[in-house]
Amino acid sequence: MSKNVTTSLPVASSFGETMRPGKWWIEPLAVVLGLGFFITYSTWAAFQGEHYHFGNYLSPFYSPELFGESHHAVFGPKPSWWLSWLPWSPAFLILWAPGGFRFTCYYYRGAYYKAFWADPPSCAVGEPRKSYWGERSFPLILQNVHRYFMYLALLFVVFLSYDVWRATFFEDAVTGIESRGIGIGTIVLAINVILLGGYTLGCHSLRHLIGGKLNVLFDKPIRRTAHDCVTCLNRRHMLFAWMSLFWVGFSDVYVRLCSMGIWTDWRLF
Repeated sequence: MSKNVTTSLPVASSFGETMRPGKWWIEPLAVVLGLGFFITYSTWAAFQGEHYHFGNYLSPFYSPELFGESHHAVFGPKPSWWLSWLPWSPAFLILWAPGGFRFTCYYYRGAYYKAFWADPPSCAVGEPRKSYWGERSFPLILQNVHRYFMYLALLFVVFLSYDVWRATFFEDAVTGIESRGIGIGTIVLAINVILLGGYTLGCHSLRHLIGGKLNVLFDKPIRRTAHDCVTCLNRRHMLFAWMSLFWVGFSDVYVRLCSMGIWTDWRLF
């Protein structure tokens, strides 16, 4: 006659305690280094307020330039209503939107929760806290604004696409006449739009908006096709998240170094 025996699996109780044999800390460390470097550089670049344009090239950190000193500025120079004691940069007016989209992104939330907050450091690894709050209370409940940042992010893809079109115009240094062409910078900005488009159009919130409210998409061919396209990009959401993060930073570096005269922008034709 058998007896009922109750068993339990060992649970990691202290910070970093785990039975995993692999190097689980490599991924969160890479996230800390990658996001930490990007946040540091983008903050520095935003505060500069200069060397963000070169000819018709405009850094994505400053696009759209609502107010500024370059010819890209939509509404002219620095506005008179800007408080004199505040530091000024055209990037301050727009970077909050793409920054908010990434900060509240479902993938990035999972990444930086583990890397920066150790919540948890990795699967089956002990946390430095006993309680779990989740995202149902303040302040993490504010992460739900991601769906609204998504609308702004889609609009920014349009602005950056326009910048690529403007980047095909080159002004003759002697005559001042513009002609069409493609330079290395044109390609850099175009790749930036492609990667940001892949990241934005693969957003979980967009996928839900297109097809998540319906149980059946079989009798809605247009909506089903759109949902399949978003799903295809969503499967590579992590890849697009990191590639677009790197490339948007590199795009700013490229325009900045060309503006400073350190790099030469070669015109292909």
